[in-house]
Amino acid sequence: MQGTRRNRWTGLAYVAPALVFVLVFTVYPLGRMIWMSLHEWSLIAEPHFIGLDNFRRAFGDEQFWTSFRFTLEYTVLITPVLIVGGYLLALLTAPPSRVRAVTRTVIFVPVVIGLGVSSLLWYWLFSTDFGVINRILLDLGVIDQPVLWLGVDAGTSNFAISTSVVWKVIGFGMILFVGAIQAIPTEITESSLVDGAGYRQRITRVVLPLTMRTVLLVTLLSVIGSLLAFDQFYIMTAGQPQNETATSVFFVYLNSFPYLRLGYGAALSLILAVTILAFTIVQLVLTRRSES
Repeated sequence: MQGTRRNRWTGLAYVAPALVFVLVFTVYPLGRMIWMSLHEWSLIAEPHFIGLDNFRRAFGDEQFWTSFRFTLEYTVLITPVLIVGGYLLALLTAPPSRVRAVTRTVIFVPVVIGLGVSSLLWYWLFSTDFGVINRILLDLGVIDQPVLWLGVDAGTSNFAISTSVVWKVIGFGMILFVGAIQAIPTEITESSLVDGAGYRQRITRVVLPLTMRTVLLVTLLSVIGSLLAFDQFYIMTAGQPQNETATSVFFVYLNSFPYLRLGYGAALSLILAVTILAFTIVQLVLTRRSES
């Protein structure tokens, strides 16, 4: 009995730091945000309780749903590029070769760069006056005058930002896919060769089904990251033109700090969090079905 109690207290002692971390940095902030969402909370005035008025206002806020719609469009645009591009790069770099390590390193290096730093880099590259991209296109004769990439047209700005994000993130998916591909037992690939399967058949009927769990994982991470996009849009366009490139998180930021409406910003954050949670649950269900 004493040994059992000792083991129990020992186990609690081991998990106590993790529990404290979760309580301090997850449970308490979440509870605080829920409490704030029920108040009219400003940085310059005393908060007062208003119940669900912030949520009623959010569901009727056309600007919020415009930013949410733009975020979904951005997510739908960039997620297939990250998944398909990362998988193709993994197929190219997974087989043994002399330049494999160098190729993987070159593709993966942008992942370790901070998103803010990479956004500033691409902001400079896409600059109208002194950007390298305009200079190259002018020298090649592709364009006759510099293109206004950022802040003038929402479509052009979205393309420029998506390009910077693909450069920054695609290596992460590639590494995960390479690990999944290399985890496939060699007996399976060898038996497919004995059966006369060509390269395309091996990829579509052997490799892809056996790595589907990783594909769903990378899809989940990509969608969550896209729904929470903020840094690249804040740095490269600041929501321009006329907030047409303002994402949901950017809209939450505007209401919480420049507009000093912390309670309303908390309510918007909860709506976004519930949306991401719902997508995560759907993704987990699909993952379990793929495993079965």
